[in-house]
Amino acid sequence: MSTLVTHAAALRDAVDRLRFALPVAYTYNPLRYAWEPHAAYLTRYGTGPKRVVFLGMNPGPFGMAQCGVPFGEIAAVRDWLRINAPVDIPFPEHPKRPVTGFACTRSEVSGKRLWGLFAARFGKPEAFFADHFVLNYCPLVWMSESGGNLTPDKLSAAERAAVDAPCRTHLRAVLETLHPPTSSASAPTPRKNSPRSPRRPTRGRSPKFSIRAPPAPPPTRTGRATSPAPSSPLTSGPPERRFFPFSFSFSFCRSRSRPLPPSVPHP
Repeated sequence: MSTLVTHAAALRDAVDRLRFALPVAYTYNPLRYAWEPHAAYLTRYGTGPKRVVFLGMNPGPFGMAQCGVPFGEIAAVRDWLRINAPVDIPFPEHPKRPVTGFACTRSEVSGKRLWGLFAARFGKPEAFFADHFVLNYCPLVWMSESGGNLTPDKLSAAERAAVDAPCRTHLRAVLETLHPPTSSASAPTPRKNSPRSPRRPTRGRSPKFSIRAPPAPPPTRTGRATSPAPSSPLTSGPPERRFFPFSFSFSFCRSRSRPLPPSVPHP
């Protein structure tokens, strides 16, 4: 068992013990029911030191919630990452939010954008993961009684603190294992008063649940990239605006020892 798999198993068990009050009616833990593809992702692509770690907030309903892989657009995970493994059913399962694993036909837009960019820039996943890694800060998905997705700011302060503790412990363990000089947090939702100009990346965050300063061991340098989620204004609209946040985050990805191939345009 790899070191990252061991860390993920500890996080899986820790968050499994948490309980939440209304408006949370259902909680999915993909590290439990989609453990096999998640462990395959960590084992295949989480080896060796990394120069950059990209950090998302928590799973999307049609991505990691279905297949256990961060930003897990099914087609990208199956065809580009070449991961396809059995997925169980969460219990209890919301009737309006079934988990069908790799049979899911819905698209995870943020994952389609994120992995699509990396595929276009690096060609093969081995080229991307030689220096980079992608993970989520929190593995849990929260839903209301109606099946609506709940963001972390809908939790009580005590619940957020209970979630934050094991997630921070896991993040520090991962960063200590991968030794990245840079970690880049992808903010989940832009603030309403954020500038929309493509020349300034939105510094959004989910209220009261910020990952703007991951507990990174020195000398890790932290940064922020706008979320590729559809709710982010800078990731919608014309391509010249839509892809700017990724160019911003990719400014961290230029390896001193391993520059981008000549065929790949620099941001």
